[in-house]
Amino acid sequence: MKIILPPDQYSGKLRAFLEPLVPPGSAFLDPDGGWEGLAGEKLLFAVALDEGGCNAACYRMLSVLRRAEGLLDGCTAGVVVTGVGELYTKDVARDVVLAANLAGCAFLGRPLVEGTGSLANFTVQARNLDTGLMGAYRHAAAELAERVETEVFPKKERPQVLVLHASSHHTSNTMDLWTRVRARIEERCAIREIGLRNGTLSDCSGCPYTMCLHFGEQGGCFYGGPMVDEVFPAVRECDALVMLCANYNDALSANLTAFVNRLTALFRQSRFYDKRLYGLIVSGYSGGDLLARQLISGLNMNKSFYLPPRFCMLETANDRGSLVKLPGIAQRGALFAGRIMGAS
Repeated sequence: MKIILPPDQYSGKLRAFLEPLVPPGSAFLDPDGGWEGLAGEKLLFAVALDEGGCNAACYRMLSVLRRAEGLLDGCTAGVVVTGVGELYTKDVARDVVLAANLAGCAFLGRPLVEGTGSLANFTVQARNLDTGLMGAYRHAAAELAERVETEVFPKKERPQVLVLHASSHHTSNTMDLWTRVRARIEERCAIREIGLRNGTLSDCSGCPYTMCLHFGEQGGCFYGGPMVDEVFPAVRECDALVMLCANYNDALSANLTAFVNRLTALFRQSRFYDKRLYGLIVSGYSGGDLLARQLISGLNMNKSFYLPPRFCMLETANDRGSLVKLPGIAQRGALFAGRIMGAS
């Protein structure tokens, strides 16, 4: 395993924490020293943040990753981020995951271990493990390192692909593009498409943990409806989830957000480590990367979906029908379709 550790005044402390937890023979690398020979490696990105929630070397690393298509082809990774304060650890982790993923790196489901300044985010884990906060933090980091080193993701002969959207086929650039992608994959994939529109899906209402757990163990949710009747069974059966995301306000639509939130009940019953996540994101002006980060934090980091290399297709188009006329769009759509068929 290679541990990518951007230098910072706190990076020495993070290295000392990780050294006894990672597999024997693991190498710590300073990304400022170059990225040669990393393709196909098992990686652990380790970032230590200062009092302002920043790490200058990490920003240099992001600049390299965002410009280097193919740099991390064949890699699988996890992320450990530590902070002096209580904020910014997850924000930095999302930036790292998105940049590395677009450079060809896959990420495990739930790839992030974050140590905030107080370690209060390990309160529940510490109680469940009957240990202190530091003990829970150490356990989580060791478990992540082991999973990065050992987990494999077999391909399916004919993957079950679940497609969720909240757009209209008649007016949506996003649906226009998906129609073309679907035509390329439907002979090799079993596709189920579900539209979540017009108030058909109520958001999570924050039930007590025990109530959510009770209904989740039965494969349902207290609030029922299409989520339980149609979406939950489709999620259980699928090998890959494709989220079709039209960006109007730099955020996932209300119904797609409700889906992520309501998925908690099913998550209480089972994890989704073996299910791939893809995103097709179309913005009217800009900001598609913001939605990609939401998918990463909500479904990869939180709900445990596996993030295959280059999981998202990011496009910008405004006028109806303009997206399918963009230069190179057919080639980019074909590549995205190929990723769904080849990695699912």
